[in-house]
Amino acid sequence: MKLKEIYSDKTPKPVISFEVFPPHSDYNKLLKEIKILKNYNPEFISLTYGAGGKGGKSFELLQQIKSLGINVMPHFICITSSKESIESALVKMEQTGVENVLALRGDIPDTDIKHYFDFNHANDLVKFIKDRTNLSIGVAGYPEGHIESQDLFSDIQNLKKKTEAGADVIFTQLFFDNQKYFDYIEILKKEGINLPVIPGIMPIISEKQITKMTSMAKITVPHIVREKIEKYKDDLKSLQNFGIDYATKQCIELIEKGVEGLHFFTLNKSYSTSKILDNIKGEL
Repeated sequence: MKLKEIYSDKTPKPVISFEVFPPHSDYNKLLKEIKILKNYNPEFISLTYGAGGKGGKSFELLQQIKSLGINVMPHFICITSSKESIESALVKMEQTGVENVLALRGDIPDTDIKHYFDFNHANDLVKFIKDRTNLSIGVAGYPEGHIESQDLFSDIQNLKKKTEAGADVIFTQLFFDNQKYFDYIEILKKEGINLPVIPGIMPIISEKQITKMTSMAKITVPHIVREKIEKYKDDLKSLQNFGIDYATKQCIELIEKGVEGLHFFTLNKSYSTSKILDNIKGEL
């Protein structure tokens, strides 16, 4: 089922989806985690996928996930990809039965990774995919602005280019302050962007995780979260439990406000996400 159908007005309850990434080794461990997550009836699993980089290994994992009876939405990163590699990968995706892709610019690569200039921005990639395939296209949105953007307004203008190029759904970067998401939705509406905007949820599991994420992206960490991270930084179980409780409250408020879906960044682990979904099952 395509994204535009998954997130339709006819959907009676929020759609659940997960993101995973290809591990350096031991796909079997990840597949065990995915089998647990499958019990929560996700509409799809989003799989990080570098069409011009490690696409081969990602494609192998994509096939294994599909063999479990789960739809997969691969990522396409344009900054490290040539038009030829993207076109070849798109053909392979459609032949495999993939219906949805997430089109991203990607991070500027290190000097040892080849940087192509066929696509400079994600909207270029969206148009390329739209013109050549029947795939449904998701794109990224940033409630607090992309880290490279001058400000939130200029970032939203970039998002508008992606929607005008043919995007069907927007998936947000993670956030810990729901008000940032609600404010973002209102601004998008004023800018004429009316696509489904699916909130990205990442359970807190460690101090290292939060430090890494906040160094890579514009993410406000509320005082209560910083306080608990400091309190439990040497007690991972307690911090994990706090992360579950905090994300549960986030999800309940988002559902009450009528979100069309919840997209969980699982970090390839099922435990926290499973607990959150158990906590909110009465809301779904």
